[in-house]
This record gives sequence, structure tokens and C-alpha cells, in this order.
Amino acid sequence: MTKKETSSDILIAHIIKGIEEVKGNDIDILDLREIENTVCDYFVICNGTSNTQVNAIVNSIQKTVSKSIKDKPWHIEGSENAEWVLMDYVNVVVHVFQKHIREYYDIESLWGDAKVTSIETNY
Repeated sequence: MTKKETSSDILIAHIIKGIEEVKGNDIDILDLREIENTVCDYFVICNGTSNTQVNAIVNSIQKTVSKSIKDKPWHIEGSENAEWVLMDYVNVVVHVFQKHIREYYDIESLWGDAKVTSIETNY
């Protein structure tokens, strides 16, 4: 029996495609569905090397998701300084960091009970 692909799975696939278009690094998916009282089902976390690349990743995600599945984020926060940009797609929240900011906040360890899937990139 094949597993039915959910709308979150489709959204995540397009988010990852958007990240990869502009060579975002260290892509992780945190599955939060088994954790009580979470605000969403998934976190997608990645990082860029500069505020320019962080903004490029955010723009690429928006463009890819909008074109492919006609969805847009409910809210975006942090694009002014582009050190940590949060994109809220309701069930999926995307965190785009600069590398040093990601290391400092280490949100993966804050959500240590989450199932983490790391995405391999070829660049």
C-alpha cells in the first residue's frame, strides 16, 4: 500500500526545490506532529552564507511555491536584516538563517524530540 501524499508533503517538496534553486545549505525537515502543543506540523530549516543569499532563498521559495501550487505564506518575518527569516505557511514553517545565527540559536536542539530528515544536496 502506498503512502498518500499530503498537501504538507507537496508544499515541503516545493519549498526544498526553491531552496535548492539558489543553493541553500544544510536543509533539515523537523516533523513536529508527534509533539504535543506545537504551532505547526513541520519546520523546514536551511541557511545561506549572507543576507543577500538568505533573501534570495526566501524569494526563490515564494516564487516556486506560488508558481507550482498557488500558495503563499501567511506571514513572513525578519527579511529586513535577513539574518533569520521565518516564513509561515500555517502547517509548515520555514526558517532561513545565516549560518552563524543558526548555530547560535540551534533550534534543532530545542525541538530535540522531533524526527529530523536531512536533505542531501549536490552542490
